Amino acid sequence: MEYQQLGHSNLQVSKICLGTMTWGEQNTQADAFQQIDYALSQGVNFIDTAEMYPVPPQATTQGETERIIGQYLKAKGNRDQLIIATKVAAPGVKGDPLRPDMALDWRNIHQAVEGSLSRLGIDTIDLYQVHWPERQTNFFGQFMYEHDNDDHSTPILETLTALSELVKQGKVRYIGISNETPWGVMKYLKLAEKHDLPKIVSIQNPYNLLNRSFEMGGSEISLRENVPLLPYSPLAFGALTGKYENEQWPQGARMTVYKRFARYNSTPMALEATQAYVNLAREFSLSPAQMALAFVNSRQFVAANIIGATGLEQLQQNIASHQLILSTELLKRIDELSLLYRFPCP
Repeated sequence: MEYQQLGHSNLQVSKICLGTMTWGEQNTQADAFQQIDYALSQGVNFIDTAEMYPVPPQATTQGETERIIGQYLKAKGNRDQLIIATKVAAPGVKGDPLRPDMALDWRNIHQAVEGSLSRLGIDTIDLYQVHWPERQTNFFGQFMYEHDNDDHSTPILETLTALSELVKQGKVRYIGISNETPWGVMKYLKLAEKHDLPKIVSIQNPYNLLNRSFEMGGSEISLRENVPLLPYSPLAFGALTGKYENEQWPQGARMTVYKRFARYNSTPMALEATQAYVNLAREFSLSPAQMALAFVNSRQFVAANIIGATGLEQLQQNIASHQLILSTELLKRIDELSLLYRFPCP
């Protein structure tokens, strides 16, 4: 397994990060334990979760993913083997809010971190991330920005100051952001420098063959400011595995069970692009899933690729992608397809 320093932190994270958002919904605690055991055996030392997991969020299961991880750490006694990242939610969760008067203010952030620490059964979170912005902006599939002239969201400085207190208290080691725009990243960086507050060490945004929008501004910031990407949905909710081609809907698959996840299969261009990438992988005698993951792994601005799976066999194949090096010819063909299908799924 390859390891890389996460931004300016002292965290050495594995190239593959274990995603957990299915634990407690599609996966049982036993499944999760098996997945963590296997990931650790392959050199994975980085695990990503969130207070709102599992997804889709429900009041009856909220926080269950963190509780499962906490039970694992308690049973195995191996906290020192894992770098644990989790997230604080902002307003806009579908269903019941996690807290009254949701916001990214001091009260909500401090309540959220106490809840996560309790469920995880740990004293310190290695990487604490803002799950998505409180302000109106383009994330979760919204491509065009629509400005809100009546924006009353919590100022980023207030959010950053609250996170800074958690670092001072020793409850959080480093902070990061997620689902942010280039403007948001630079705002966090400028405010940290101006007010002598902790600098973000990472950004977690969607990135895959169907959604390379991060490259339009985000990648340059990542490299020049040393704020690497932790890409999520590298397989586009499984679309890039090819398992949904020809209108197939495998039993138990995520987009079969949850029709709300239509981000990567809702337009003709999305379906055409997906099929083109699947066909390209097969032309080069590769697994479509492993090609898609290896492409993400190869990006210079990526620190750790967040992969998840509902089955152990799938997890094994996904983790093995870190050993695959794509040829120059294949990378060229991928770029040609990306020009033909520009941002089919933002």
